Amino acid sequence: MAIGGWQMRIAVLGMGRMGRALAQRLLGQHFAVTVWNRTPGRAADLVGDGVVEASSPVEAARDAEAVLLSLADDQAVREVMGRLAALEPTGDWPIVADMSTVSPAASRELRDLVPGGRFVAAPIVGGPLAVVVGKATALLGGDRGAVERLEAVWRDAFAGYSYCGEDPGCAVTLKLLNNYLLMSGVAVVAEAVATAQAAGFGEDTVRDMLFAWPTVAPALHNRLDDIIGGDHEGWFTTRLGAKDVRLAREVAEAAGLDLPIARLVERRYEEAAERGWGDADIAAIVELLRERRR
Repeated sequence: MAIGGWQMRIAVLGMGRMGRALAQRLLGQHFAVTVWNRTPGRAADLVGDGVVEASSPVEAARDAEAVLLSLADDQAVREVMGRLAALEPTGDWPIVADMSTVSPAASRELRDLVPGGRFVAAPIVGGPLAVVVGKATALLGGDRGAVERLEAVWRDAFAGYSYCGEDPGCAVTLKLLNNYLLMSGVAVVAEAVATAQAAGFGEDTVRDMLFAWPTVAPALHNRLDDIIGGDHEGWFTTRLGAKDVRLAREVAEAAGLDLPIARLVERRYEEAAERGWGDADIAAIVELLRERRR
């Protein structure tokens, strides 16, 4: 955001599809964006548009007012936070906002590592394209003052946001439940598609029915074509899908609940990853059914 020539300086750490989308959105909204990725060069096209690429997390964060993490899992966020510990322990640390999908426990650990409690859990609801066009939403948890100081980020980067309370684990828990609903929905729709195709219905008929049926959640519409006959080159991999369902299941277990359906869904995505679809979109779960029919 630019006000009278001033730009809020943002560092985005992690240039996976979501991190890239976030950096692109912020740049388009006139923030000053610096990025870092474990593998250099992943942001070359964004650098051409005005993003600065740093050689380390510390370099990216040193002059930033906010550091946004967009990483794969608990281990990755812990590792990067460990590297950020090299920042000066005194002075005005940047606000750290973790937009990754991690466990509630990891989110609380990150909060305790950031000096002055300047930490916000900010998992994103929506895919990379939704982020780029400003239609994604954010779930926010943590220090309310830190949330308010990043008001420009939430307002300009997202279609909306919800504050879930001082405990950052609450925002993460809601994100995990959202993702569990998505993963289980994709798994069930994949079974319906495979069954309809095995029964002799053509792709056009299956597509027309599923898009019209109210029993298919709107959030699944953007994956119907891929499930029916796509190449599964989306952004949300089966490996990450299995991880998110596992984390949701573990949240339930910590509260004394057993989720038998979650165990089945988790195992299906694990199987897809094990059978060569680990880097393919979650829609690739349909291939488990097709392989067995052959």
